Amino acid sequence: MENAITPGLTSVIVVAADSGADLGDCVQRVLASSASVEVIVSDNDSSDGSVAALASRWAGDARLCIIHNGTNLGFGAGCNRGAAVAAGDAFVFLNPDCMIETDTLARLRAHAQADARICLIGVAIVDADGVAEPASRRRDPLLRRALMSMMGLARFASRWPGLAGVGLPPPENPESCEDVDVVSGALMYLPRTAFERIGGFDEGYFLHCEDIDLCRRVRDAGLRVVCANAVRVVHLKGTSSRTRPFFVARHKHRGMWRWFVKFDPAARNPWLRGLVWCGLWGHYILMSPRYAWQAVHQR
Repeated sequence: MENAITPGLTSVIVVAADSGADLGDCVQRVLASSASVEVIVSDNDSSDGSVAALASRWAGDARLCIIHNGTNLGFGAGCNRGAAVAAGDAFVFLNPDCMIETDTLARLRAHAQADARICLIGVAIVDADGVAEPASRRRDPLLRRALMSMMGLARFASRWPGLAGVGLPPPENPESCEDVDVVSGALMYLPRTAFERIGGFDEGYFLHCEDIDLCRRVRDAGLRVVCANAVRVVHLKGTSSRTRPFFVARHKHRGMWRWFVKFDPAARNPWLRGLVWCGLWGHYILMSPRYAWQAVHQR
């Protein structure tokens, strides 16, 4: 039986995986929203007590639903499981280490209602010191653009547009709702109908690049991906990723490879395809000492 959809309700879906104390703070801020909300925590087999603490703290609060997946399904699959039980007519996929403001969700809904072609909305993600994260708004990471960024040639793009990299220059109007290729997966707002139309997240990604994939498929469907530059959300960079650098890096490289073969025209060339594969996993091997140091340091 399909869930009854509640008009005006925003379903905030948070995928948890040993997310620590940030998870409780994140949920508290969502429940304090001025908009009508429900929070669905899709738990990828957390063992740090953070999800159990949520269940105890908000026991009896019908606005909080916790799904126990039983194993770590990955980010995209965890989001899809949450969306499957959601009752809202709009979804927000939110990292557990992101802290929204009371009016954040209401502002995002207002942007979506202003233009029916707006499908996926991201925000200006900043760190704890207020410094903007480049991932908030960027271009598709095509091989050519990635190389321009890596070689430093992208800084000449204002004179020679062919040298454009993945990153975008600062928005001309910081208050604008700006069309972009990609927004950060730390917070993504989508109307329910649009999410279902494109089939949700591609579960072939485990961690990283599923947000880039989703943005691309939204645009391929003729809908708009925008960044609401005036809406700022603090991203604390939680403990789950920091404590498992090898795990995160391996899946990040796998995600980049999957996106490349799905969407980059360069992947049609077998020689380039082979070079990219070697480059990605060569980079992973070269970075292994750094990942090992990070693992020891976090312990």
